[in-house]
Amino acid sequence: MSKGSLFVISAPSGTGKTTILKKIMAEVERLSFSVSHTTRQPRKDERDGVDYHFIDKSAFVGMQEQGDFLEWAEVHGNFYGTSQAEVEKQLAAGIDVILDIDVQGAQQVRDIAVDAVTVFIAPPSWEEQKKRLSSRGSDSAETIELRLINGRREMEDARLYQYLIINDTVDETADILRAIILARRSATRRSADGLALQIPS
Repeated sequence: MSKGSLFVISAPSGTGKTTILKKIMAEVERLSFSVSHTTRQPRKDERDGVDYHFIDKSAFVGMQEQGDFLEWAEVHGNFYGTSQAEVEKQLAAGIDVILDIDVQGAQQVRDIAVDAVTVFIAPPSWEEQKKRLSSRGSDSAETIELRLINGRREMEDARLYQYLIINDTVDETADILRAIILARRSATRRSADGLALQIPS
């Protein structure tokens, strides 16, 4: 059995990444979503252990000090981290794993997992981005402004990713991301099996 592949997905807040990933998870087999640990409070539609593992800061720091995180970062005043043991277990079972992490965490993963596939999802415009953040109805005007400022900073790191997708529509973006995942599987399988296709002349 070949080892699974690691996919790192980053995007500015409000870009629609969560909706896109839920669509991908429902449509692509042998794909696992790594549930991050976070110190932020859950939103009304989020479930502990499904969307995030919601823990307090002291528990997070304890895990960090024990080296339990593949990557971790502080984002918008809250801490986020990916369980290394959970990711390695899925990959060893031949399951592809998606990490939904910010640019700080993505850089940490690039430093230790050079074969990870990195994808940055960008909004079509900052005007549209502000509209999407406002329509969620869960953030204050100050928080929205902070997220927009941070989003512009994150866009500076988009050039470090292997793929950049502009999220004009959820369906189109999901189609592109699905194609990236399937292409990676084909490349990995060919390399593992040592096969070379013979193209008729």
